Amino acid sequence: MAKRLPPLHPGEVLREEFLTPLGMSPGALAKVTGVPRTRIERIAAETTGITADTALRLGKALNTSAELWMNLQRKFDLEMARLAIARDLEKIAPVIQSGHEETAAWSRLEKQ
Repeated sequence: MAKRLPPLHPGEVLREEFLTPLGMSPGALAKVTGVPRTRIERIAAETTGITADTALRLGKALNTSAELWMNLQRKFDLEMARLAIARDLEKIAPVIQSGHEETAAWSRLEKQ
């Protein structure tokens, strides 16, 4: 079986796709966004996550969407949780089977 890469932390995206190419330090980005320097440093070092507040500020400063940052964080959090509880998840049997009418309603809600 192929070795899986670890989940992508949003800090890696911030560092590799924005800070490094722009030649910008975490402190400079912190100043632009109005947050403490340590917040951007911790995100770039992949030791803390991105909050909604930070996502809005990064989106504005980097001309991206806040949703980009929140989706990166959400995906990271889900993958980390999935890895942490993988054995427990294997033991859970669905209580609603595919094709159930409520499942269709939930599917529509999940896509929103």
